[in-house]
Amino acid sequence: METAEIARRFLTFFENNGHTVVPSASLIAEDPTLLLVNAGMVPFKPYFLGQRTPPYDRATSAQKCVRTIDIDEVGKTSRHASFFQMLGNFSFGDYFKEQAIPFAWELLTRPVGEGGFGFDAEKLWVTVFHDDDEAETLWRERVGVPAERIQRRGMADNFWSMGVPGPCGPCSEIYYDRGPEYGRDGGPIADENRYLEVWNLVFMQFERGPGSGKDDFPILGELPSKNIDTGMGLERMAALLQGVDNIYETDTLGRILDRAATLTGVKYGDHERSDVSLRVIADHVRTATMLVSDGVKPGNEKRGYVLRRILRRSIRNLRLLSGDDVFFMHDLTDTAIQAMGGLYPELASSADMIHNVIDAEEKNFADTLRSGTTLFNRAAQRTKAGGGTVLSGDDAFRLHDTYGFPIDLTLEMAAEQGLSVDENTFRDLMNRQRETGKRDARLKKLGNADISTYARLLETSGATAFLGYTDQESEARVLGLVVNGEPVTVARAGDDVELVLDRTPFYAESGGQLADKGTITADGRGIMQVDDVQKPLAGLFVHRGTVRSGEIVVDDQVHAAIDGDRRASVSRSHSATHLIHSALRNALGPSAGQAGSENQPGRLRFDFTANRALGDAELAEVEEEVNTVLAGDIQVRDFETTLDEALAMGALAMFGEKYGDRVRVVEMSDYSRELCGGTHVGATGQLGIVKLLGESSVGSGVRRVEAAVGIDAFRRLSKESLLVGQLSEQLKTPREQLPERIDAMVSRLRAAEKEIERLRAAQVLQAAAGLAAGARECGTALLVTHRATEGVEADDLRKLALDVRGRLGEDRPVVVAVTGVPKDRPVVVIAVNKAGQAAGLKAGELVGHAARVLGGGGGGKPDVAQGGGTDAAAVDAALRAVEERVAEAR
Repeated sequence: METAEIARRFLTFFENNGHTVVPSASLIAEDPTLLLVNAGMVPFKPYFLGQRTPPYDRATSAQKCVRTIDIDEVGKTSRHASFFQMLGNFSFGDYFKEQAIPFAWELLTRPVGEGGFGFDAEKLWVTVFHDDDEAETLWRERVGVPAERIQRRGMADNFWSMGVPGPCGPCSEIYYDRGPEYGRDGGPIADENRYLEVWNLVFMQFERGPGSGKDDFPILGELPSKNIDTGMGLERMAALLQGVDNIYETDTLGRILDRAATLTGVKYGDHERSDVSLRVIADHVRTATMLVSDGVKPGNEKRGYVLRRILRRSIRNLRLLSGDDVFFMHDLTDTAIQAMGGLYPELASSADMIHNVIDAEEKNFADTLRSGTTLFNRAAQRTKAGGGTVLSGDDAFRLHDTYGFPIDLTLEMAAEQGLSVDENTFRDLMNRQRETGKRDARLKKLGNADISTYARLLETSGATAFLGYTDQESEARVLGLVVNGEPVTVARAGDDVELVLDRTPFYAESGGQLADKGTITADGRGIMQVDDVQKPLAGLFVHRGTVRSGEIVVDDQVHAAIDGDRRASVSRSHSATHLIHSALRNALGPSAGQAGSENQPGRLRFDFTANRALGDAELAEVEEEVNTVLAGDIQVRDFETTLDEALAMGALAMFGEKYGDRVRVVEMSDYSRELCGGTHVGATGQLGIVKLLGESSVGSGVRRVEAAVGIDAFRRLSKESLLVGQLSEQLKTPREQLPERIDAMVSRLRAAEKEIERLRAAQVLQAAAGLAAGARECGTALLVTHRATEGVEADDLRKLALDVRGRLGEDRPVVVAVTGVPKDRPVVVIAVNKAGQAAGLKAGELVGHAARVLGGGGGGKPDVAQGGGTDAAAVDAALRAVEERVAEAR
């Protein structure tokens, strides 16, 4: 039975039993405490916590999940996976154990021909919480499971909570006996490899208090309404129903694994090491495909880092297997899209975008891997040569900071060479680098309030009515106030406050559009300056700012007014992004999808998926097309319709964005039609001018254009015109001839620089003969030390050292050490001939001695090495250190 069919049967069964089928939520969790959805119940968590009223009494879903805690274990076993799918049925105060238990048994044992899974009832075992007599009785008397196949277990195994105070309750788990070839007899308590868990039924009936661990917390009492939360792992069920030993042999993961084996020429099952790599590749390619499809882009923080980490692990394992600098990710991503398409048909329509992102990351990492691996190998060799077993935190940080190596990759590569990594030092260095960013992040977006504070406001006060499409000011009532993360009834002058109104003209930041600013005034009582507006929960507008005078009290009638000029400027920028989006798609094709934007007063940035940069000519064409359209003064129209109707009429949706059944469409004739909740101009002519400021890369497969709009664009053009006029006057050249004139000047300048460099190098090398003649005995070697004059470049020092070494031949050991201070930074270069190396004199080691005296470091090959430092006054001392070390050699 194929994986897609298993999911279809599960959902159909529960739909026929009165459950609402809820589509899988995006992997990007709404819960700000989670990076990614990691369990099937996560989208329903607000209902279980009482933060929101569920729109249905019972539901069923097949939920996409990603767990990052086990990423390091993926591949090492055939059980661990980073992406998985959880089938579940849920009741919110509707039914409880007396229905949940028979539902599960019926679906598992119903014949395949009648829509069930066809499990042999004799092979199913059940566990219950040790105090849950009710569940045990239902299994035995209502369902008919023999008492000897029902086992009781403690809190660690059969009691569930979210890990925080709130709903909790006993579990009942269903296990399938795979037979004596998989382990010993005795039920799940004896062997969970033979007896494989297929379904976990959670009976949420209690409230727990604070505590740690799985069983160290008090039970405070029963919940007012009892809930059901069940979970069935789709991959595990597929393994059982397809008659294979593990999830990597199923129809989805197995398909990707087999393709990876074919591409790399490796047979699965031949060697444990290659099997581990193939499992890593299969799991990570599928996970990456699903993450990108939900709008995650590779990066160095949060979700982006998770994606980058798994992509780079899969790419590196591909290269370990193939031994070549090859690109296989496009082919494997295509296989993953086909394998998962039965459950997620949207993957096919998004294939171009998914490929663009993953292909670009593979290309970028190929460059990183080449250069970074060289640096890693040097660091590893240096560590081993010194008798160490721990790679320094400085080396790990340099790999990350310079070459983009994730620490996890450094740890893996170190382990392969029998080394560990000084992670504490690495983390310290990373923390210092991120300190400024973290401070900024703490001050932004969700503020200090816990999400439950907002949830209670939404539950008690209801959603905020947004009036901003038509009104710039309105009367409203204060529903709630939050100061320092805590609800209050009054906020006084000087307080930084978060305020919720029953209605508002203020636009909350979303869809790339910055929030409105303005004032909220309580007549005769106080004034609040609004600096930001956010929606921490859907429908809840939180106005953030400072009480400037008087006080604001809950239930006050207030007057809310936005800064109209600022709104108009932001709206022009937002409308311009729609025009730019359409022009880019016309230039690059439909794969140029929106990947983010920011619309601020008079200026915008627009991110889009593309696997190449736009040339200057293409950018000019996009800019001309946009300005031609806006000059036509097309009317901008917005309207609401259903999501299906909007998509049918060709409206573009931002990938990864969540949409409800009703959506707002913003259209500019047939030129642009998008789903959008932002504010816009009434006609394109109101934009005035759009000036593209440039195009750049912001990540794997993602490009960015920036633009000025309206008066800001005019000012930019005026400034550029003034600058061109000044250049024209200064160079005594007509404007239209400036490019040729400047190009000629630059060419002459480069030629002059090359000639100066040639003369300087020749001058340096003139000293080579005299230095070789002045070589002196030092221990068993001939030694030359020289301090170059000011202005000598590091390259010149290297050429000089090699020239002098060559003049002294190979009859006996030779060491040449030259120093200089180019650009106020001391440099030392050491060259050793073959006889010197045979005598134990290594250039890299000698440079290390000299560079430490200079307050720095360095290294290189045994024949030539270079180092540097910060103490220019110590160059003579550095040469003496080399002389002392050569004298000691025997």
